[in-house]
Amino acid sequence: MGRVNMTLDAVSSERLKRYAKRLGRPQATVAGDLVREGLELRAAEERRRKLAADYAAGRADARELLAVMEPGQLEILGDEDA
Repeated sequence: MGRVNMTLDAVSSERLKRYAKRLGRPQATVAGDLVREGLELRAAEERRRKLAADYAAGRADARELLAVMEPGQLEILGDEDA
C-alpha cells in the first residue's frame, strides 16, 4: 500500500473532517475512499468520451456498445454539465 501526504486548503480540510466524523471513520480512510471514487469517475468519463468519439467516427460496434449500456449509466453520463 502506498502513502500520500497532502495539504488541503482550510475549507476542504474542514469539510473532510466533518464528513469523516459524520461517517465515524478516520479522515485518512475517508480521503482514500474519495480519491479512489474520483479516479473511478475519471476513468468512466474517459471511457464515455472514447465511446462518443468512436460513435461519431462511425466505429462499427459503437451502436452495439451503446445498446448494452444500462439506461442509468446513460443518465449519469448526461450529467457532465451539472
